[in-house]
Amino acid sequence: MYQKVDTNLNFVDREKKVEEFWKENHIFEKSMENRKEGETYTFYDGPPTANGKPHIGHVLTRVIKDMIPRYRTMKGYMVPRKAGWDTHGLPVELEVEKKLGLDGKEQIEEYGMEPFIKQCKESVWKYKGMWEDFSSTVGFWADMEHPYVTYYDDYIESEWWALKEIWNKKLLYKGFKIVPYCPRCGTPLSAQEVSQGYKTVKERSAVVRFKVVGEDAYFLAWTTTPWTLPSNVALCVNPDETYCKVKAADGYTYYMAEALLDKVLGKLVKEEGEKAYEVLETYKGTDLEYKAYEPLFACAGEAAAKQKKKAHFVTCDNYVTMSDGTGIVHIAPAFGEDDSRIGRNYELPFVQFVDGQGNLTKETPYAGVFVKKADPMVLTDLDKEGKLFDAPKFEHDYPHCWRCDTPLIYYARESWFIKMTAVKDDLIRNNNTINWIPESIGKGRFGDWLENVQDWGISRNRYWGTPLNIWQCECGHMHSIGSRQELFEMSGDERAKTVELHRPYIDEITLKCPECGGEMHRVPEVIDCWFDSGAMPFAQHHYPFENKELFEQQFPANFISEAVDQTRGWFYSLLAESTLLFNKAPYKNVIVLGHVQDENGQKMSKSKGNAVDPFDALNKYGADAIRWYFYINSAPWLPNRFHGKAVVEGQRKFMSTLWNTYAFFVLYADIDNFDPTKYELNYDQLPVMDKWLLSRLNTTVQAVDNDLANYKIPEAARALQEFVDEMSNWYVRRSRERFWAKGMEQDKINAYMTLYHALVTIAKTAAPMIPFMTEDIYQNLVRSVDKDAPESIHLCDFPTVNEAWIDKDLEADMKELLEIVVLGRACRNTANIKNRQPIGTMYVKAEKKMSEFYTDIIADELNVKEVKFADDVESFISYSFKPQLRTVGPKYGKLLNGIRTALSEIDGTAAMKELRENGVLTLDIDGNKVELAEEDLLIETAQTEGYVTETDGETSVVLDTNLTPELIQEGFVREIISKVQTMRKEAGFEVMDKIIVYAKDNDKIMDIMKANQDEIKREVLAENIILGEAEGYTKEWNINKEAVTLGVSKVQEEN
Repeated sequence: MYQKVDTNLNFVDREKKVEEFWKENHIFEKSMENRKEGETYTFYDGPPTANGKPHIGHVLTRVIKDMIPRYRTMKGYMVPRKAGWDTHGLPVELEVEKKLGLDGKEQIEEYGMEPFIKQCKESVWKYKGMWEDFSSTVGFWADMEHPYVTYYDDYIESEWWALKEIWNKKLLYKGFKIVPYCPRCGTPLSAQEVSQGYKTVKERSAVVRFKVVGEDAYFLAWTTTPWTLPSNVALCVNPDETYCKVKAADGYTYYMAEALLDKVLGKLVKEEGEKAYEVLETYKGTDLEYKAYEPLFACAGEAAAKQKKKAHFVTCDNYVTMSDGTGIVHIAPAFGEDDSRIGRNYELPFVQFVDGQGNLTKETPYAGVFVKKADPMVLTDLDKEGKLFDAPKFEHDYPHCWRCDTPLIYYARESWFIKMTAVKDDLIRNNNTINWIPESIGKGRFGDWLENVQDWGISRNRYWGTPLNIWQCECGHMHSIGSRQELFEMSGDERAKTVELHRPYIDEITLKCPECGGEMHRVPEVIDCWFDSGAMPFAQHHYPFENKELFEQQFPANFISEAVDQTRGWFYSLLAESTLLFNKAPYKNVIVLGHVQDENGQKMSKSKGNAVDPFDALNKYGADAIRWYFYINSAPWLPNRFHGKAVVEGQRKFMSTLWNTYAFFVLYADIDNFDPTKYELNYDQLPVMDKWLLSRLNTTVQAVDNDLANYKIPEAARALQEFVDEMSNWYVRRSRERFWAKGMEQDKINAYMTLYHALVTIAKTAAPMIPFMTEDIYQNLVRSVDKDAPESIHLCDFPTVNEAWIDKDLEADMKELLEIVVLGRACRNTANIKNRQPIGTMYVKAEKKMSEFYTDIIADELNVKEVKFADDVESFISYSFKPQLRTVGPKYGKLLNGIRTALSEIDGTAAMKELRENGVLTLDIDGNKVELAEEDLLIETAQTEGYVTETDGETSVVLDTNLTPELIQEGFVREIISKVQTMRKEAGFEVMDKIIVYAKDNDKIMDIMKANQDEIKREVLAENIILGEAEGYTKEWNINKEAVTLGVSKVQEEN
């Protein structure tokens, strides 16, 4: 009736079969079809790049992104799950450059843009098959047959619509902006990209002497980027700080901040008693404004003269701090955000002696040298000219390109920007409508990011990307194209209807300028690929050109989830575009996921050799085990330490326990041919133990349902694990004999039906989390006996709670009973008495007394004859007191010896009671009243001889360990029965075989066996016990330190 359950715990092969079953029977597609009339619950899948391989972190994102939609589908919702691919951008170009042996933009253009773009389009799909296998193995269900792809023309057209909307709102502009720029890739990076590539570096800074015009004195100014000094056009001081003119020990006269004099000039002192400097005059920062100095490099002076602008004077700004340097900062407006602002404020000349490759230009003495390589050369030259005061080494975090690892430079470039600063209030308001899990990231990391939002540098000077939809005329007129139709109308070119919307094809389409009649060409830039991924809510549907209703039905998303680094990536680009276009949040709930680390909490990396290959892990442990580990291990947003031992431990505690309980049911149900469809589960006829299991089951379903509805993942997993543990290690263990009973009595039916109902229900409840194993259980338990049941567990509804079966009092009583049993076991361990040795009496002190039903269970479980509830178990503990000399000595001095004697003679139990009730113990020492608090006493507890006590909170248990000869004999009988049962198994006898038992070589054991032969025969199915000889299968045993030889042989059936 049922398939035999293999109890080996290698789940990988079984999962492969389940995966095939899903594919062959189109279970995912049916799960979508089944719910098409349900209320929509939208999930957006953040698109991975298919030209990179999946890593172990993707397992975490995939299993969270899969589980919530599975749960919602079982709850009756229609959950659209369209997979997506992020296909544009620099990583693709770099991969192709590597493949073709190209280096940089010049070589790409020599190779040819069209063949290069074709190569990019192929490269994008390099690992597509691997991603699909990976997703299938992990059990990630999404529509991979019809994914959205960011390079498809329809997708790009939707983005053009969006960009035109933003242009019409006057929020898309071209400007000069200091941008983080990668000279190797030749493109600026957005702020979210910069945040991904910081590295700690040691470099030399420069403290430079700038000669004051008309004075034998110097400004001392500091910079961390010596390569920017040839472009110096001003110095800056803080207007509110105090500055000094000083005569220094090195013979020079300097201007610098008073607060930093000792720090900077202190090192000039050569001998003790010598002064580093003498203050000549004191100024406010504003006093120095417009004070002129000589250009450090001639090239900057010449550039200023050419631009007919005044330069090389002191400016004022509050950004200058007193924490480092000299309190005077060098200004090069082309290479820093603050410098650029000061340049605008003081109308300084714009000097940029660095080209697009990051090399210094011919105007400088360092033509063709990369900026970072120019640093030591600049320092050497300044030193030769006597202009270098110091070049201290310092360590700081410097941004590097996250794609190619080149140090970034801050660089003034013409760039296109979206004016996010104009919608800052809307961004913050929309963010406040999102349920961030955890809240701290939405309010903190993400909230802070929005508070300090910068305009979004959207353009990239590259090739493989969504082309920026701006056409420009030489007369200066610009136009944004929002659709193919508009492109055709304005160009009159038939190709516009079908042209591929990529470079170089789109660049061939020109428009007629409506202002001057001239020819308009598309600007050369493509856009940031983060804009692509942020456009997926509408672009995946080719909105607004089609699917308008579908988009509106699926926007905003109910749920998204990605790793924490997406706070400045996809989480932001989604919110930015949704705010700009629709002024609402694009997602309602977001679970932020922590990074996956190795077992020591280190970041995984190939170079460290500690990276885990996801395919190896899945092949070794199976998907369910890894899924389960990620669910139960910790809150999703915390870093996850991934290592095999932890995965196996989680598998053992939960999955193995559930599997073994299921195997137990199938083993006996098969023997009895038990068909659950032939019986009813009649609640009123059930014994207490069954009612308890059903109450716990419904409480658990309720908890899991509630937790998953509120995205509380570890809480849901823990509720499942606790129930499965109690079902196996308490219910099944206490009910085993009911399954072994002969025939099919009502009690046995009750046990079968209760366990069957619990297993099927808990499998459905756990199905979103461990989809493979639960499918296995469901097919064997349900589909085997009911062909009309849904074809898969994932086509079932999530279990509903039967409130009538929840009995909180019953659960509380059983919980207390379990606590008492745990304490009782601890007492046995302390006394070193095995569980087979019966004990006379156990005393319990608990918050409430229990009925006989419960005390019988406790007695049976702990093998004690009698369980008594006592108000006071203190009488089994003796207390002795000594004075705490440290506190009693100073208080009572001379009376100390008297106190010591009195305490040694006191009634410990009475004294302890007094101390607890009054807070003090009062003694009369030679007519003197002495009061001792608990801190004045050294209290030792000892257990009364023959009794063992264990306490936990309000519950205490005392075991009477005095064993009578009758109890000892009974212990021997239990041991003998256990050894014979073991031998039956070892000899290969069947459960129902009748046997003969033999014993020899120990009179004491043989006497006990003779005196208790009826009981022994009954328990081991023996027809006879023969003493003094040993036949059949024999074995030597040591039973409670008594050596004996036992034998068993099978009674031959008579024909």
